[in-house]
Amino acid sequence: MSLVEDRLREAGYEVPEAAKPLAAYVPAVVEGRDVVTSGQLPTVAGKLVREGRLGEGVDVEQGKEAARTAALNALGAVRAAIGDLDRVAQVMRVTVFVASGRGFTQQPQVANGASELIGAAFGDAGLHARSAVGVAELPLGAPVEVEVWLRLKS
Repeated sequence: MSLVEDRLREAGYEVPEAAKPLAAYVPAVVEGRDVVTSGQLPTVAGKLVREGRLGEGVDVEQGKEAARTAALNALGAVRAAIGDLDRVAQVMRVTVFVASGRGFTQQPQVANGASELIGAAFGDAGLHARSAVGVAELPLGAPVEVEVWLRLKS
């Protein structure tokens, strides 16, 4: 096990195996020292942990938990691509898409679920740029989708 995974385990989280793609893409791509994930949904054992839009049946705390789950799935995709999360030098960017009901404007608070988990996992190397984007719909009716871009140690 890696130090990153040990930190997550201490916080009560487990990095899952990479989710199987739902369409024609791969979970993560490695190019040089960069790793970029495809958008990851908040699934456990292949099933969404929650469906719906923020502000329409899904509250901010539920959205944050879904974002944490999706971020864990992103880390699972990274681990499958590089073998060991301790190879990560820096998390460069996290993008969180938030399925938002009309008038919902708390996308940054929902995205904090992913950002806080990544910070707990990587410490200072987990400090990252971020976008929290409100969208009308996400695949399978998911409330959030998370993408991560990381840089590997030389």
